[in-house]
Amino acid sequence: MDKKKLDHFKKRLETRQQELRRTVSRIEQDGRTVDEDSAQDIADRAASSYTKEFLFHQSNNDRQLIQMVEKALLRIREGTFGECISCGKEINAKRLEAVPWTRHCIECQEKLEQGLLEETPK
Repeated sequence: MDKKKLDHFKKRLETRQQELRRTVSRIEQDGRTVDEDSAQDIADRAASSYTKEFLFHQSNNDRQLIQMVEKALLRIREGTFGECISCGKEINAKRLEAVPWTRHCIECQEKLEQGLLEETPK
């Protein structure tokens, strides 16, 4: 991959990383304020509990996405960005445009989703 494309993806990933960090921070703050409402009846407490659980789940998803973005930035620094971590083939440019933090080519991603390929921690 040429330097211009790498710089393009690096900028997109860094922007996404900043957005996700702000989102996680906001969600954590929202989760703290849910308890401050001091709900009185059981319905209010149930709604508060549901909201808190929803916010926790959303925050957890965003944290996982942050990790994937950070690993993609690491692959850029290492010079392996755009290569499938399973088969080593180049990942399609359209796929990278859609999901720049992807680690697998389409074929390996399909195998992974079908349980035919083991997830590697890299």
